Amino acid sequence: MTERGPSERVRAHAGMLLWALLVGLSFPAVGLLGNDLPPLSLTALRFAIAALVLLPVLRGRPGWPSARGWLLYLALGASLGAFFAIMFWAAHRVSSLSMAVLFVSVPLLAYGLGRGFGVERPAPALLGCLLLGALGALGLAWAESTGSGQALRPGFGELLFFGGCLCSALYPVLSKWGLERGWLDRAPGPRAFWSLFMGVLSSAVLGLWLERPAQLWRLGGQELLVLVYLGILSTSATFWLQQYATRLLTPGGIAAYGYLVPFVAMLVLFASRPELIGWSWLPGSLLVLTAMGLLLREDLSAHLPLHKKAE
Repeated sequence: MTERGPSERVRAHAGMLLWALLVGLSFPAVGLLGNDLPPLSLTALRFAIAALVLLPVLRGRPGWPSARGWLLYLALGASLGAFFAIMFWAAHRVSSLSMAVLFVSVPLLAYGLGRGFGVERPAPALLGCLLLGALGALGLAWAESTGSGQALRPGFGELLFFGGCLCSALYPVLSKWGLERGWLDRAPGPRAFWSLFMGVLSSAVLGLWLERPAQLWRLGGQELLVLVYLGILSTSATFWLQQYATRLLTPGGIAAYGYLVPFVAMLVLFASRPELIGWSWLPGSLLVLTAMGLLLREDLSAHLPLHKKAE
């Protein structure tokens, strides 16, 4: 093995750190969109903006996806489209505490689905990191609830959001599964573009059937800017970063970076409301950072060249 492998993995992990930052910054932005806007149509518009940004990556790429590739890209687009549409819908109907607690399930779901699809190996160390990160993320959710007075109230909205979390966990699993079978493009850019393109189609078709897309005309200037921001940075960039990491990391390892999302959201909260800073945030933060540090060390040490391990 050459030295290139570990350096590529470091870049993949660095990219997922950036992914967590961008996703964490997007959650407050979603709340700025009106609750009377159609979520599926909003998702289709967001994905369309992101796909247009990624369109140049197709330049010079040979051919079109295969028939199996089209079907898999449709499944990828539909899974992420479902998650983002449900997130738009839930932002004004489900407490942020409930969403944070349910989102903790995504890395564990990705690991379990990955085992079922045969793209995850039995990895007690990875599972331990995921459980530790889940505990830390729950600690951050608890700290937020003590400051906001929120409580967990299970209901239809929470059940629907958990379904969205399941769709989110399925995305890296299907990406890895299709990549290992040669059904998807080897380059991350085209994979991100085609999954977004199929996400536009699936979200738009369902939106035409279940919603009134004409309600998008209610978008104000600020809301349109938020949607453009979400499309460019929080969608096109994060899809590309996740697809870049797919070739090198396991679905569970990729999804584990979701534990950093509430940590980033906490930093944003402190920047806007510093009076909320308290010791209650410390245990969860330390557990999340410890889990991610162990995950990074475990993954990189497992892929060191043999002569480096001997040293």
